[in-house]
Amino acid sequence: MRRQSVPSLVAALTAALILACDRNEPTQPADLPADTPAPDLQPAASKSQFDPADFVDVVDNKYLPWLPGTRFVYVGEEDGEPERDVTVVTHQQKTILGVNVTVVLDRVYQSGSLTEQTFDWYAQDKKGNVWYFGEDSREIEDGEVVSTEGSWEAGKNGAKPGIIMSAHPHVGQSMQQEFAPGVAEDMARVLHLGLKVSVPYGSFNHCIETEEFTPLEPGVREVKFYCPGIGQVKEQDVQGGTAHLVLTQLSH
Repeated sequence: MRRQSVPSLVAALTAALILACDRNEPTQPADLPADTPAPDLQPAASKSQFDPADFVDVVDNKYLPWLPGTRFVYVGEEDGEPERDVTVVTHQQKTILGVNVTVVLDRVYQSGSLTEQTFDWYAQDKKGNVWYFGEDSREIEDGEVVSTEGSWEAGKNGAKPGIIMSAHPHVGQSMQQEFAPGVAEDMARVLHLGLKVSVPYGSFNHCIETEEFTPLEPGVREVKFYCPGIGQVKEQDVQGGTAHLVLTQLSH
């Protein structure tokens, strides 16, 4: 058996400490402050009028299943620095625009230190489309919150819900995922279907590839891969960045 070097042992201990902290699920903070409610709740990506009665209580879209208690661990790097992303589908709920949304906690670690903590809010309509209702994002340095840039909530400050995953993706399909003018305007386009994707967690068939971009950062683009029954398994910057992450663990 190969003996671990001292740096390897230190890295292992650090990872164990982070894992212990990951399992202490925090509660989402208080609501974001309200300004002028959005007068029109129809996002650019949707052809139908937004109606809270059209939503169901579970997010089980095969390409983006957010089932409470599921925990994803992604590992990679950004700008040459090791990065680890831990995403947990919590048992918490939040009501936005009359819809009970699923709360997903996402935490990013760089070189072992927590650098970002975000609560994302999702819900699924009766057709199977997954909608994105906003996020409460906190950038962290040395244990202190230094920025909440990018935070938004549908129905506040002119923001509207967007569609983050279609019930039936097809090549060339575009979706407005975020609709908070000047704050968050992410969009996605389906590039490929029927892909085989291999990551440390496993190999999967019938996956899709999407490209994400935003008019707020015209020189930045990234691709993401989603696989049936799993969700996102891989993401990589293809323009304007160096970040890449792959799924290494999934547990319930």
